[in-house]
Amino acid sequence: MSSVATPPQRRSPAGPKAEQRVRDILRVGREVFAEHGFERATTTEVAQRLGVSEATVFTYFRSKRELCMRVIQDWYDEIITAIEAGLPRDKPVREQLEFVVLTHLRLFLIQGTGLCALVLSEGRKDAGQGGQDLGEGFVELQRRYTAPLMDLLARGQARGEVRRDIPLRLLRSLVFGPMEHMLWEVVITGRQIDVEASARDLVALLWPALQAPDAELARLRRLRERLQDALAQH
Repeated sequence: MSSVATPPQRRSPAGPKAEQRVRDILRVGREVFAEHGFERATTTEVAQRLGVSEATVFTYFRSKRELCMRVIQDWYDEIITAIEAGLPRDKPVREQLEFVVLTHLRLFLIQGTGLCALVLSEGRKDAGQGGQDLGEGFVELQRRYTAPLMDLLARGQARGEVRRDIPLRLLRSLVFGPMEHMLWEVVITGRQIDVEASARDLVALLWPALQAPDAELARLRRLRERLQDALAQH
């Protein structure tokens, strides 16, 4: 898994007090960016909520952009960790896919729609728009974020459960596209969704397009082989 290419912090935390200060800035930064988005959020407000000077924020982060990217990177890390820690790798690929979709939707909405809207909107912007948007930094970050799904699809192909005639990047888009559309609808309309039901319905819709044509036959063959092995041991 590749690391995220982000600008270095102005000063690396030295000691528990400095490390706690960085955690506090990131915590409050997450709140401010979630509430206001990238353009309207200010490091001044982050500092005011913390009861420190704006110079203190810039001691650890060079710019609002760098702080925002770190906030999103940490949020993505939380989701990636949850997916990798809970993924039921011993289950069929379809069940693993449902877990990935469910976890993605649940954690994208667990703190409301603020960060979700930030990621969906800023990640689409052109990195050349005045140098202030986040688009350029999202490229490597998104690649890292989608790595668990790419790994799952690759393992599914190796196991004969996922079709091999379509490039993995297109299969990835097939999964993330509908999820993004679903999240945008929540952001725009404000309507809540049943996340578990939505994940099940989405995978039921996607799986016929992802599944290898002979996957069901292969599954039945494996089941027959296991039954034969079990019977032979008695």
